[in-house]
Amino acid sequence: MASEDITKLAESLAKTKVGGGQLSFKGQGLKLNTAEDAKEVIKQIEEFDGLEALRLEGNTVGVEAAKVIAKALEKKSELKRCHWSDMFTGRLRSEIPPALISLGDALIAAGAQLVELDLSDNAFGPDGVRGFEALLKSPACYTLQELKLNNCGMGIGGGKILAAALKECHRKSIAQGKRLALKIFVAGRNRLENDGATALAEAFGIIGTLEEVHMPQNGINHPGITALAQAFAVNPLLKVINLNDNTFTEKGAVAMAETLKALRQIEVINFGDCLVRSKGAVAIADAVKEGLHKLKELNLSFCEIKRDAALTVAEAIEDKRELEKLDLNGNCLGEEVCEQLHEILEGFNMASVLGSLSDDEGDEDDDEEEEDEEEEEEEQQLKERGVEEQESLTPKKILDSQASTPVPSPPVDVATFLAFPSPEKLLRLGPKCSVLIAQQTDISDVEKVVATLLRISSVFKDEASVKAAVHETADALMKKAFSSATFNSDAFITNLLVHMGLLKSEEKIKTVPSLYGILMTLNHMVQQDYFPKSLVPVLTAFVTKPNRALDSCSFARHMLLQTLHQL
Repeated sequence: MASEDITKLAESLAKTKVGGGQLSFKGQGLKLNTAEDAKEVIKQIEEFDGLEALRLEGNTVGVEAAKVIAKALEKKSELKRCHWSDMFTGRLRSEIPPALISLGDALIAAGAQLVELDLSDNAFGPDGVRGFEALLKSPACYTLQELKLNNCGMGIGGGKILAAALKECHRKSIAQGKRLALKIFVAGRNRLENDGATALAEAFGIIGTLEEVHMPQNGINHPGITALAQAFAVNPLLKVINLNDNTFTEKGAVAMAETLKALRQIEVINFGDCLVRSKGAVAIADAVKEGLHKLKELNLSFCEIKRDAALTVAEAIEDKRELEKLDLNGNCLGEEVCEQLHEILEGFNMASVLGSLSDDEGDEDDDEEEEDEEEEEEEQQLKERGVEEQESLTPKKILDSQASTPVPSPPVDVATFLAFPSPEKLLRLGPKCSVLIAQQTDISDVEKVVATLLRISSVFKDEASVKAAVHETADALMKKAFSSATFNSDAFITNLLVHMGLLKSEEKIKTVPSLYGILMTLNHMVQQDYFPKSLVPVLTAFVTKPNRALDSCSFARHMLLQTLHQL
């Protein structure tokens, strides 16, 4: 290390906080690549007697530095809390698993008994879960109470690996007479989808000691929600359920409502932006009315709830004296119903609990037929993806693996795929899907090219066959577009950034709900010869800028930026 680097490191370490058994390097921006870089950190770890908590958040740790830090941890048997979120910034995806393996092996060797493990905001993907899989299965985690893996890009594959590791940990812990009693589980923004959520639900159903579950923004539909509901029913100590920004629809909401009736300790329900709709909201209201006397917060915002259902929810909280917040913002109520809500709650002397209604979508006609049609359409799409409904709400069902009967596949053409995209529809278009879509897209219209690309990328999955089909189809479309002398590439990137929500437009444009697919598709596209190099700096600038939409796709964003910087 250069002398100025050593001086900078020394200044950072001078800010290290010590106390209460905790050693903290939090937020110091240390770049620990080599053993030499980590020398002072190791020294402080080695000299700290009775180390119970180690904070490494907000630094970046490489493979070699992780190995020497791990060596120091091998003698720290009293370590209980590992606050290791956001500690691999700028690292290659391939660097993270070996670093995690080194640290995990050290904890096992030390005989540590962890209470908390926080690896949030590390974009390690499914492979990263393999990096701490052995640790989760070891005696070091038999005592684990809090597991936090928010925003890690685990995907379905990572969710399944994690679920299997938790089940194995539970099995081994019982054999050793130290039953795993996990209390807090956090895994938001991980694209777990139905399969990942269902796998984790199996683990939750076995563990049975959960008090808080936070799984927002995971692309979970009603089959996954139903699986989670069944698992929650056998976790009677649950206090907090946060499933914000998933897609319940009525089926998922009803399943969750049935579970809520069996839970007595619930304090926080966050189903905001979950599309529970009116029928689902009424079912949840019934569950609230029947019990939940400890309820402090109920969030049903942005759920397409209409007038009567919203009033039913308000009436259901009449005797909930612990309630601090009711959030019904962003629904379809109208000014008159908003006033009625205030009047009802004032009558209960609870007006202060109602949150802002400033984003109300306005009064819409109650149309149950329309809502039913939407449910049926979504159900058909799920069936086309091979998703089978959970047959009952019996909690034991979640523990049994059942064979499912394949759903007959209806014929698919390009128009059908583009109208309602799904991975299975793209695959069923056959080996000529890329040619067919490119042929039927008017490349003289930039808007149509962007819209088609977004629909193609929306079905992106890590599954090899789907990934290949998305890449081939995007390549055929964009190669044709960029090779045309009349195609305006600047207009294309501008239009794409607007639809991604990364660039503001004077017109009201509906942005895509998730950027994961398009970011992963762009990661492939920018490496192809057809992609104009002149667009690379523009794309880099906008993907680098802070943006809330990008925060929920940190793994995909990291992958794209890494590729762009190498071009």
